[in-house]
Amino acid sequence: MRKTALVLVLSILSAGPISAGDVPEWVQRTKLSGYVFGDAYWMAQNHDLAVEDANGFWFRRIYLTFDYAIGDNLSARLRFEGNSPGDFTSSDNIEPFVKDAYVRWKNDRRSIYLGISGTPTWGVVEEAWGYRAVEKTPLDLQKLGSSRDFGVAVKGRFGKGSKLGYHLMLGNGSGTKGETNQDKKAMLALGYYPASGWTVELYGDVDARPGAADRVTLQAFAAYRAEWGRIGIQAARQSRERASGEDLDLDLASLFAVFEVSERISLLGRIDRMFDPNPDGAGVAYLPFDPTAESTLLLLGVDYQVDRRFSLIPNLEYVAYDGVGGAPDPDGDLMARLTFFFRF
Repeated sequence: MRKTALVLVLSILSAGPISAGDVPEWVQRTKLSGYVFGDAYWMAQNHDLAVEDANGFWFRRIYLTFDYAIGDNLSARLRFEGNSPGDFTSSDNIEPFVKDAYVRWKNDRRSIYLGISGTPTWGVVEEAWGYRAVEKTPLDLQKLGSSRDFGVAVKGRFGKGSKLGYHLMLGNGSGTKGETNQDKKAMLALGYYPASGWTVELYGDVDARPGAADRVTLQAFAAYRAEWGRIGIQAARQSRERASGEDLDLDLASLFAVFEVSERISLLGRIDRMFDPNPDGAGVAYLPFDPTAESTLLLLGVDYQVDRRFSLIPNLEYVAYDGVGGAPDPDGDLMARLTFFFRF
């Protein structure tokens, strides 16, 4: 199907049909894929009155991916991403940017990446959660890391039965953006897979930043998958150096569960707890947080698979806040959404 799309494009450009024997070698070696998700949304309540009652439609992600087989053990990926602004004020057009651009060498035990590739920070967590189309994983949502970085990475399994895994990366620390300083970011995830369905992972990174603003992030995650669905639990801390004095520690915990009611219907729920106010909370796209208060996010949804490549997911997100220093609790945030997701 993916190669068929490329052949169709070539046929249109050449103003005539192309037979299988005429397909260029680069097309035969290329796979085209992508996915799209977004929402019809209503912000029924919000701590910021300027955002309250906002409603409409948006694309939260559009991916277009090209995978190219260079050789037997060597491949390359180029992925573009586009999305609506999600800040409730901008009316900009959707502008794509490069999300992935790497070369990968792979054998039976390991893969080596060079370029912009996925970081170890929450890749395993996101795969276990399985509903990125509904909401980001906690570290991602709270802007405590990046899903991509430019650098070198090694990923693989080892030990008897390949029950141990690792993902090591050294990158710029600037995500998909350009490097502007001499500092770098080192990331390491160690996984343990003791039995069928079980995943345990420990993660840590050191993010050297200019101006005495270094950050250290630690994370522990465990998940279990069975025929009925899956559950997962996560705890993390990020320590931030501050030139003004005492370091800032941001602690969070999260629990999720997905129940597969039938072949087409799944129930999903998640609760995240931020034990500290997140100073970057107001910049969270699509669901800005009050940066002055501790928060608890509750998410509930129903996934209806219209087709194996298309889902409609009605869901609710509610954020409750705790007052800090005796201040009254800020108003909570309540968002109702009909999320759509399709892939090709």
